[in-house]
Amino acid sequence: MINTALEKTIRWVTIGALFLVPLLPLLVANTYFFPFITGKNFVFRILIEIAFVGWLLLMTINAKYRPRFTWPAVLFGAFTIWMAIADAFAVNPAKAFWSNYERMDGWVTLSHVFLFFLVTGSIFAVDKLWKKWWGTWLAISAILCVYGFMQVGGMLAIHQGGVRLDATFGNSDYLACYMLFSIAVSLWIAFESKVKAKTFNWLRYILLLLTLFEVIILFLTATRGAILAFVGAAALGGILWAIESGKKGRRVALGGLLALVLIVGGFFLLRNESFIRHDPTLGRLASISLSDPETHTRLTIWHMAYEGFLQRPVTGWGQDGFNYVFNKYYEPVLQGQEPWFDRAHNTYLDWLIAGGFPALLLFLALLASLAYTLLVAELSRTERVLLISAVAAYCAQAIFVFDNLFSYVPLTAIIAMAHATVPQKKELFPKLSASIQKISVLGTGDFVTYSLPIGVVALVVLVWIVNIPSMTAAGDLIIAITPTTTPATTNIDAFKKAYADNSFADQEITEQLITFTEGIITNQQISTPDKQAVYTYALQQAKALVTAIPQDARIRLEYALLYRAGGNYAQALEQIHIAEQLSPKKQSILIEEGVESLQSGNLPAANAAFAKAYTLDTSFPDIAVYAAAGDILTGKADEGKALLQKLYGTTAVDQDIVLLAYYQTKDYPNFIATWQKRVADKNNSAEAMFGLAAAYANAGQVTDARAEIQEIIKQHPDQATQAGQFLQQLAGK
Repeated sequence: MINTALEKTIRWVTIGALFLVPLLPLLVANTYFFPFITGKNFVFRILIEIAFVGWLLLMTINAKYRPRFTWPAVLFGAFTIWMAIADAFAVNPAKAFWSNYERMDGWVTLSHVFLFFLVTGSIFAVDKLWKKWWGTWLAISAILCVYGFMQVGGMLAIHQGGVRLDATFGNSDYLACYMLFSIAVSLWIAFESKVKAKTFNWLRYILLLLTLFEVIILFLTATRGAILAFVGAAALGGILWAIESGKKGRRVALGGLLALVLIVGGFFLLRNESFIRHDPTLGRLASISLSDPETHTRLTIWHMAYEGFLQRPVTGWGQDGFNYVFNKYYEPVLQGQEPWFDRAHNTYLDWLIAGGFPALLLFLALLASLAYTLLVAELSRTERVLLISAVAAYCAQAIFVFDNLFSYVPLTAIIAMAHATVPQKKELFPKLSASIQKISVLGTGDFVTYSLPIGVVALVVLVWIVNIPSMTAAGDLIIAITPTTTPATTNIDAFKKAYADNSFADQEITEQLITFTEGIITNQQISTPDKQAVYTYALQQAKALVTAIPQDARIRLEYALLYRAGGNYAQALEQIHIAEQLSPKKQSILIEEGVESLQSGNLPAANAAFAKAYTLDTSFPDIAVYAAAGDILTGKADEGKALLQKLYGTTAVDQDIVLLAYYQTKDYPNFIATWQKRVADKNNSAEAMFGLAAAYANAGQVTDARAEIQEIIKQHPDQATQAGQFLQQLAGK
């Protein structure tokens, strides 16, 4: 027999790791790149690795912790295995496996989530710890509610900006999904809480108050998909309660459903009233329609995802592979949205893209098995209704968003709970389970001599390989992008250290290096040798990245912009042409092609690129100005000005490309008029007024230039020295 104290120690280490998981939403690792994401995910992985090794050790000394085979377990395992296969065939297998700092997803996270399922489905079932674990979850939910209310009151900042609460998640969608699960769990434990007769049930009323706060926080995230999912789940919960209850319970449920219908119906009837339209949250809900720009964007992206699925229907593009679909099937109507989408913003389509039709089928089968297991399990009515409602809310909001760690964790916990309720006689492979149970347990001597040291060494190796290099790089990258007075040494040394950490984040490190280098080149306080040293190193790393990931249009464009920053327009244009091949309908790439052609002196090529970008979708005035400028530069000034007049009602359009076109063609009346427009738009800023003065000087209107400089001295006394120098230059004219 194994030493009881030793078994207890391992058991409590395992349980302790699992009970720390609900605390992770509070963690914001400010010393790491993407602090709201990386800290939570790295610590989650380490905790699960500790718990998993602890569970393996427990299985060798106590058969009651050994795994069982149910539909949820088998389907979850099959899904995880299939995604490993699909990721191996991905366009970018390394990223599919490891993901990046911004998402921290990929197969590594999926596998850890599956291990979380295995361990909790065993440990918590045996030791009956589910309610205590969910109680810990709710304690953290209460803290997050307080944090959210402090954001409402202005005591804490909303990290995304605006008014949509995000608490410690840094993303309102993530907070909304978290609250959907928390609402269901707090209601479940509130109604299931029991006290001695004639004792006031403080816990129940505290949890009901917490539920109210959670609903308010959900509402204040202004996440439309999650709010609609909450309404739908509430309706489903009412229907299930009515079906399973007696006469009194049925009346309560039907009354709740009637109230819900009246609230939703009243909102629909009043949706155009000013008090709704002007409210940040109600206005977002009232704007839901097929004609809503955000809805149209989502539908367009979903269609692109479908096109990507048709090309790779079996193994998909791999996890974190949607960016390749986005580039290849990009629709010009998306101009004006965020430039690079890496998710379809639909969980089901994301799995379809990541692992093809088998992945989606297995994912849906897993959800179906969960729903069925909860329906037939020997649960209380309250537990069954609220857990099914929580799963339904997740399934509904998943139509509009993608998964993150804290949608994975609560959903997986519910799957593990359902798995644990399946009786042994209803397992899929009862003989296999029985055989596993009969395997002899280890004695103290063998366990201490072999299993325990092997487990400890395996844990250290696992934690190190999976986490430590990338955690170190996340910290080094923050140091690397922090401005210093010696960037050629201090910052570049930090970048080199980040690369040397051998993490999964070389792409993000290189992207940050490129951005950092572009800033260094334009910084007049940095010496030329230092600029050259930084630029040379950045080129070296960018070249290595595009060699490793040749099919990423975004990387190609960033590489091109780095060449441009160094004045190498020919190489920049070469990379832009490759980017265009990878994403032929993306206007921003065509605009950059036109700019590079313009800087290379090839005006016809610039005009052709600008015109192509505009004709892809003529509804974007910000693209039209480039087409107009291209016409002006190539001798078709009347056509270019007519386009500006048509779209803006004037030929004086305050855009740099328009100013360049007027300057190059010596159209000084329009050049000056455009600068005057900029001065007005910038509220007479000193920079704009100096530009206007220079425009007057270029046009030979020296008197007007002097007058503008005098006005600068009057309005901006702090610019008197620079203004005086300008006047001295004008003295010779």
